[in-house]
Amino acid sequence: MTNRPRPKVVSLTDAAAARMDEIMSAADEDFIGVRIGVKNGGCAGMEYTMDYATEVGPLDEVAEENGIKVIIDPKAILFLLGTEIDFVTEKLSQRFVFNNPNQTDACGCGESVTIVPQKMDA
Repeated sequence: MTNRPRPKVVSLTDAAAARMDEIMSAADEDFIGVRIGVKNGGCAGMEYTMDYATEVGPLDEVAEENGIKVIIDPKAILFLLGTEIDFVTEKLSQRFVFNNPNQTDACGCGESVTIVPQKMDA
């Protein structure tokens, strides 16, 4: 019996990786990567979180994407499976965008989302 490949939790576009590299290079401390997660909040129910990572926890998922180490909070893995993180520049703003296939809704201001965790096949 062959094992099927593990699905990728998150991927970064070139633009997202370049911006994360710029931000981490300008930081006052040395960080090992970027920590990604989700938390309860906002009018749609959940919010994405991004922060500097200083360590990898024993249950964290770690992915290396375009030269950036992405550490995923274990509680967020099923909510983020298959997510692509992009960095977009618009006329009046720049921001990271989570293109998440598990996202079912978003609030009007774009700060919070509704995410349904992905079901794992046995």
